[in-house]
Amino acid sequence: MADGPRKSKISSSRRLGLKIRLLATAAQMLQEEKQQKLKEREATLDEKVPPLNLSGLSLQELQDLCKDLHHRIDVVDEERYDLDLKVSKNEKEIEDLKLKITEIQSKFKKPHLKRVRISAEDMLNVLLGSRQKEAIDFKANLKTVKKEEEKKEEVTDWRKNVEAMSGMEGRKKLFDASGN
Repeated sequence: MADGPRKSKISSSRRLGLKIRLLATAAQMLQEEKQQKLKEREATLDEKVPPLNLSGLSLQELQDLCKDLHHRIDVVDEERYDLDLKVSKNEKEIEDLKLKITEIQSKFKKPHLKRVRISAEDMLNVLLGSRQKEAIDFKANLKTVKKEEEKKEEVTDWRKNVEAMSGMEGRKKLFDASGN
């Protein structure tokens, strides 16, 4: 059954004729759609912007008309700006959602890894291979840190200290102590 190319039941001339008719019908439909859009556009413009009647208007009426038209232009520009912001916000949200979808579809589950206990020497052998033959003593290279004991001042009677500091001799001792 699948030995050779499949023969068409329709002759090539008939197929070509159908193709031409389909293309002609599609072109006619596109033309009608363009005309329909133009009619809708004109109807919308007629609805939103009535035709101007400038004959017989005084200078003040013309100025009022211009102010009114400027006000309408400002309102339309504000609406257009708001719509542009909404469209751009929606497009950004769509892009973010598309990214989330691709992230969700492409995620895979992380396998649960077993915890392996290995000594430092074995780990070095695995990492460095045969280059590391001698055992390393990690503790030998560590520095020793001695904790300094806090110096506690002897508790003496404060009255003796006050008596010693009184007078000129005491002030001289304080001055010498602060200068060092």
